[in-house]
Amino acid sequence: MGPGASIPGVRVGIVGDYTPDFPPHGATDAGLAHAAAALGLACETRWVSTASVGPDPETALAPYDALLVAPGSPYRSLAGALAAIRHARESGLPLLGTCGGLQHIILEYARAVLGFEDAQHAEYDPYASRLFLVPLSCSLVGRTMRVILDPASRAARCYGGVTAEESYYCNFGLNPEYRDALHDGGLRVVGWDDLGEARIFELPDHPFFLGTLYVPQLLSAPGRPHPLILAFLRSAMAHATAGTESPTDARSRR
Repeated sequence: MGPGASIPGVRVGIVGDYTPDFPPHGATDAGLAHAAAALGLACETRWVSTASVGPDPETALAPYDALLVAPGSPYRSLAGALAAIRHARESGLPLLGTCGGLQHIILEYARAVLGFEDAQHAEYDPYASRLFLVPLSCSLVGRTMRVILDPASRAARCYGGVTAEESYYCNFGLNPEYRDALHDGGLRVVGWDDLGEARIFELPDHPFFLGTLYVPQLLSAPGRPHPLILAFLRSAMAHATAGTESPTDARSRR
């Protein structure tokens, strides 16, 4: 970059209820910083409380080029978290959800796309009649496990391979009874563990809409950013560029 050239920048909203002593939250800030440094990118991040999203997510989230839905559920506002996810899904805003973020991606999709209006998460109502998210048979907090990826998926392209070792911080996951409904309904299962349990979901036709049950941020380090976070910020850059180009520029790319 020549003298006087400006550094490209993006704005990332981290949707979640920040808790200073919760390791995945510190790792989220650090993971974004590691990836931004590797890309030579100015990345402005701001935590967006789920309660602040409100009934007008388009306005509340307008400043951001991408959203990262952070671990740490149950959120203060379930409605706010789901509204943020729906806004990103419908508007083409890049979104990465990890741990609790993925769990709420599943819940939003089940309700808003698949029509299961009574879909629920056991953290909020363990006695609900239609639980899409249920307690795991064994807690994954602190465990590192292999993930196997669909070779044709965006996730595999991000990794540059079909296996990875990833770190978890969760006690809840997908109810396997609903796996086929989600996958066949468009929210594709593209990563699983050695027992075949779903671990990564994505929307193939979205610019970037991906969720992981694990926390990729936990394995990021200076000089070794996580590949999913790198890909997420690249998508944020593309969104920011598209948002600043003139109508004439946009037409010339078509």
